[in-house]
Amino acid sequence: MPTANEREETGPVLRLEDLERMAAEKNPTLAQAEASIRAAEGRRRQAGTFPNPTVGYFGEELSFRAAGETSEHGVFVEQTIPLGGKLGKSCRVFARAKDQAQAMAEAQRQRVLNSVRLLYFDALGAQRLLELRGNLARLSREAAEITKELYNVGQADRPDQLEIEIEAERAEIELLRAQNERESVWRLLGAMVGTPELKPSRLAGNLEDAAGAFDEQEALATLLRDSPEVRAAQAGVERARAVMARAKAERIPDLFVRGGIAYNNEVLESDNRKIGAEAQIEVGVNIPIFNRNKGGIAVAEAELSISERELERLQLILRSRLASSFREYRNSQQMVEKYRTQVVPRARQAYEMYLGNFRQMAASYPQVLIAQRTLFQVETEYARALTSLRKNLVSLRDFLLTGGGLDAVGRSGEAGESTEGFMLRSATDASGDSDNR
Repeated sequence: MPTANEREETGPVLRLEDLERMAAEKNPTLAQAEASIRAAEGRRRQAGTFPNPTVGYFGEELSFRAAGETSEHGVFVEQTIPLGGKLGKSCRVFARAKDQAQAMAEAQRQRVLNSVRLLYFDALGAQRLLELRGNLARLSREAAEITKELYNVGQADRPDQLEIEIEAERAEIELLRAQNERESVWRLLGAMVGTPELKPSRLAGNLEDAAGAFDEQEALATLLRDSPEVRAAQAGVERARAVMARAKAERIPDLFVRGGIAYNNEVLESDNRKIGAEAQIEVGVNIPIFNRNKGGIAVAEAELSISERELERLQLILRSRLASSFREYRNSQQMVEKYRTQVVPRARQAYEMYLGNFRQMAASYPQVLIAQRTLFQVETEYARALTSLRKNLVSLRDFLLTGGGLDAVGRSGEAGESTEGFMLRSATDASGDSDNR
C-alpha cells in the first residue's frame, strides 16, 4: 500500500506562484486593505461636498383673533458658503490620507507575499528533511535486518545488533518528527493563503537554486526610497501638513446667506389694502473674536511634528533591521558554502569508504552506522542552512516586510482624527448652524 509521501509524488505539484495567487485571491487582510482605500476615497469626496441648503416656512404676527388680517407667511432658503478654500483644503487632507491608505495596502500585500514565500521555503525545507529522514529510516531498517541475519549465523555480536536496532527506532522517531513538522508548516501555509483545508503536496523548486549576489548599500538605498512603509510615513507627513493648512483656514468665517418670499396680510392705512408679496434677504458672517481655532492649529502643528519624527524613526528602524538581516544573510551564505564544498562531500566520502570496507569485511557495521549518522546529520544541517539563506533573501529583497500576513490592516489617518472628523462634519452640519442664528 503506498505511503502518504508516495501518494504525494503522483499528486499535483504546487509552485510558489500558485501559492501567491491563492493568497492574493483569498487572504482577508488584502480585502481589508482595498476596503480601506475605498473608505479613504469616500472621505475625500465627502470632505469636498458643498453644504446642503435649508428650505423652510416661516410665519409672523400670527394673531389668534384675526389671523388673516395681521399674519405674514413665507418660505425661505438659507445657505452657508465656506470661505478661505476650506473645501479644497479638506479634499487635500483626505487625498493624502488616501495616498497613505494605498501605501499601507501595498505594504500589506508585500507582507502577505513575503509570508507565503517564507512559509514556502519552510515547507520546501521540511520536504527535503522528510526525504532525508525517510532515507535514513529505510537504511536503518535494512541495517537492522542485515545485522539480525549476521547474528543468526554468528557473524555479529548481540551488542552490535541491539545498537543497530536502537538506531533504527531512533530513525523512525525522527521520521515521525519530520512528518509532524511538515504538517505544521502546511497548516500555517494554508491559513496564510486563505485555504485552511490545504493539504501537503509536492512542491516545485530547489533550495539550492542560485540566489544571486546581494549588495547591502544598494539594498539600503532601495529600502529607504521604495519601501511601502516609508511611502506610507511620507504620505502621513503630507497629510499632517494638509491638516494644519485646513486648521488655519478655519479662522476665516463662512458667509451666511438667507433669502425668502412672503405674503403680508397687514393692511396699509393709506389705501386700505394689504401689503401683499414681499421679499427678504439676510447676509452675515461669524466674527472670529473669541474663537480663532488656536487650539486646533496647535494640535495640527503637534501632529505634523509627530508625523515627521515618525518618518525619521521608521528610517532608523529600517537601517537597523537591514543591518541585522544582512548579518543573518552573510552567516547563512557562509554556512551554506562551507557545507556545500567541504562538510557534506567529506561526510559522504567517509560514509562510502566505511561502507565499502564493510562490504569487504574490513570494517564493522557500527563504524558504517556512525558514518551514516554523521552524513545525514550534516545533510540535515545543510538543508536548514539553505532554508535560512533563502528566507533571509526574501526578507532583504522585499523591504524587510516579514510577519503580519494575517494581522488586521491599520487604518490611515489615526493622527489628526479629531481635526479630520471635524472637517467631515462641517460639510454636513454647516446648514444646521443657522438654526441658532
